[in-house]
Amino acid sequence: MKTNEKIIQILKTNGASTAKDLAQALNLTTMGVRQHLQALEDDGDVSHEDKKASRGRPTRNWSLTTKSNSHFANGHEELTVQLIDSVKTIFGDGGLDKLIEHREQESLKLYSETLANKTGLAAKLKLLAQLRTNEGYMATIVKDDPSTFWLLENHCPICAAASQCLNFCRSELRLFQTVLEGHALVQREEHIIEGARRCAYKITATTELPDNPNQAS
Repeated sequence: MKTNEKIIQILKTNGASTAKDLAQALNLTTMGVRQHLQALEDDGDVSHEDKKASRGRPTRNWSLTTKSNSHFANGHEELTVQLIDSVKTIFGDGGLDKLIEHREQESLKLYSETLANKTGLAAKLKLLAQLRTNEGYMATIVKDDPSTFWLLENHCPICAAASQCLNFCRSELRLFQTVLEGHALVQREEHIIEGARRCAYKITATTELPDNPNQAS
């Protein structure tokens, strides 16, 4: 993977970063990273914002622009929107709801069967994040405390479809709640469609977790 692409991946996953932080992550010099960032800015993929520091010069933070979405899987946005419009025209909103429900049930079947053999919430979430990443969501799991986890999805490959119909997003939240029923409560705290950088789901365990974290993997 080229350095420019690595920078885009890091900014997509971590959010706004300084050239120094990027240099450390890539094992490059800060000057070298700045050159790559300038090239990306010239192409319209990144932009910068100077934030006032408590002392010294302002800190320059780099973040991705909307144009950078072209570097990530988008689920064939134009075709998806056209198909949604066609379904609504031919079958009405009820037909689209049935389509979304069918997609949800197929995903539920896959997720449930895949997670069935995993013991412990942590192990189930790790595998769930892997499934979502395979689908293009760039998902990771972060442990907040012994009973709280976060499912972070740094990209939405169905963003165009979700923008056309919020039921896609409601369906995905319901999917997580169903597949983790009896193990955890799931709440969406950040939402790409509402302007957030990522979708973030807070997952709170409802069953007693093992004292030894290794037992959950």
